[in-house]
Amino acid sequence: MKTQETRFAQIVKTHKNLIYTVCYMFSNNQDEVGELFQETLIHLWKGFDSFEGRSDLKTWIYRVCLNTCISADRKKRRPRPVPLTMDVNLFEDTDEDTRQISLLHKRISLLKPFDRAIVLLWLENMSYEEIGAIVGITAKNVSVRLFRIKEQLKRMK
Repeated sequence: MKTQETRFAQIVKTHKNLIYTVCYMFSNNQDEVGELFQETLIHLWKGFDSFEGRSDLKTWIYRVCLNTCISADRKKRRPRPVPLTMDVNLFEDTDEDTRQISLLHKRISLLKPFDRAIVLLWLENMSYEEIGAIVGITAKNVSVRLFRIKEQLKRMK
């Protein structure tokens, strides 16, 4: 019989890319993404006993991850000291695809956290029904919000 730790470790192993992707959409700083990932794992572990299976496991993981990232994003927007930065970015890539992805990520990061969550789930090829179940709105509302978000992204400079 599997222990709770073993079951949790297997779930994390299975869904680590999903968790990392959500965290990445809320930060472009590698250290911060790692912190969000760890914070999400803590929240998942704390809620693991109380997960009753009323929703799909993947839906529950998305909700916990999105709530963790949105909460961290709110805290991050509070004024705080400016961190020291290096003049050289060792991870920068200069090909056209990377620039396009970087531009998209930059524009998405300017969206409100709820809209960012919807875009992330849409980019994960989830159906409107699945997105609605995760964020707590109807599929029709997801459709309307995505249309408006796409228009907003097009207008960004």
